[in-house]
Amino acid sequence: MTTLLQATAICKHFAGVQALQDVSFDLHPGEVHALVGENGAGKSTLIKIITGAHQADEGTLEVNGQRVEKNDPVISRSLGIAPIFQQPALFPDLTVAENIAIGLEPGGWWRRIDWGERRRRAKTLLEKVGANIDPIAVVSGLSMPEQQLVEIARALGANARILIMDEPTASLSERETERLFRVIGELRGQGVGIIYISHRLDELFQIADRVTVLRDGQVVDTKAMTEVNRTELIQMMVGREVTAVFPKQEVPLGDVVLELRGLGSQEAGVQGVNLSVKAGEIVGLAGLVGAGRTELARILFGLHPADAGEIRLRGQSVAIRSPAQAVDLGIGYVPEDRRRHGVIGEMAVAPNTSLAILKRLFQFGWLDSASEKALAQSFVDRMAIKIATLDDPVENLSGGNQQKVAMARWLATKPAVLILDEPTQGIDVGAKAEIHRLMGELAAKGLAILMISSDLPEILGMSDRVAVMKGGRVMGVLERADATREKVMGLALGHADAA
Repeated sequence: MTTLLQATAICKHFAGVQALQDVSFDLHPGEVHALVGENGAGKSTLIKIITGAHQADEGTLEVNGQRVEKNDPVISRSLGIAPIFQQPALFPDLTVAENIAIGLEPGGWWRRIDWGERRRRAKTLLEKVGANIDPIAVVSGLSMPEQQLVEIARALGANARILIMDEPTASLSERETERLFRVIGELRGQGVGIIYISHRLDELFQIADRVTVLRDGQVVDTKAMTEVNRTELIQMMVGREVTAVFPKQEVPLGDVVLELRGLGSQEAGVQGVNLSVKAGEIVGLAGLVGAGRTELARILFGLHPADAGEIRLRGQSVAIRSPAQAVDLGIGYVPEDRRRHGVIGEMAVAPNTSLAILKRLFQFGWLDSASEKALAQSFVDRMAIKIATLDDPVENLSGGNQQKVAMARWLATKPAVLILDEPTQGIDVGAKAEIHRLMGELAAKGLAILMISSDLPEILGMSDRVAVMKGGRVMGVLERADATREKVMGLALGHADAA
């Protein structure tokens, strides 16, 4: 069988740390080869070597049978390698069509741009990935899932022969994921090879031909997907058995903490929302991309103004006009995009943890750094955050540990209501289980949790009740015992009788 890509005995060190050790990986035409492992296993380092962002210390790389002596991103693209990263690399102030055009149109400082053709090509590529996005929309106004679809469309437009997909469905709903899989099927038929990185193990059995597992910078094994089951795959990844990814605890529910009565915001596209969350309850908020889930969270946190209905906290009607006011009222919000809005990557762990309560840590105009570090250390211990020191920049931590720091910031405010938007997006199965365990512990202590998730197993596994949104409205609320994949998807598609 011909080989599109062959990486052999790749080694890479960073400041004395062995990131990759004798890693070999290959890819055939028309194949989806999954690459999996916990955060820190070496997946990103291997991909960066393939795309030319890093140079291997040892080992060889061949593309289409030709050895690549010195790789860089420009050479990589010329060889037909197109990466699609979990965090979209788009220009926020340009339109969708302009972003797609970058790298696809010929260069030169003097040329005439055919704007109509540019928009038509963007529209065609977006339709191929099932994205109903206006080509003239500015990227900064798109949701994270929409930006990811634009990135995928741009890669398809480059006619890549080797496509690297890093968590491509992390922000997609089940419906959008199915559309993406259809696109992947078409690409396979055209002989495109796809390296597929995902923490959603169940989808690998739908889409992948083979899987390579990395752990601690080394290859554990490469197997055909037909030769391995989910439990074996998890054990290969973590070196131990993960007994429960969704360790849901049954806890007694208290009084209603948060109640929404006909809540609406014209700016956010949300209308007539009726919903309640009790102390100790986890209410899952499901729906397709664009359903209004994140917009509802932003209303509750004072980022969008409510212009209809009522928000009640502990039985009292409140008007929330700013995030500072939301915090004072006892609402914490861990946003969807942790790298842009959840943590400050260049900042150390300790100040990231204290950022939401800084005014409480100032005495006589000076920051009480000892109290700040004591606070951060208490959350590091309580949440098992893996760091070397409290002075470590958060950007150096794994995705799962970054998410824990983001949660710690808002738990430090001692909220009554915690809103979690995609709490386990893009983190490995071991870290996902830890986040779910922590959610259960918080609920057991009486915290009211509103969890937004595009991961349907997570919604079904962790929620006491499931509210399903479509078009800015809540289509129905399902009790845990009644919530099924079919009912949730039926409501998400607008079938009101699904409840």
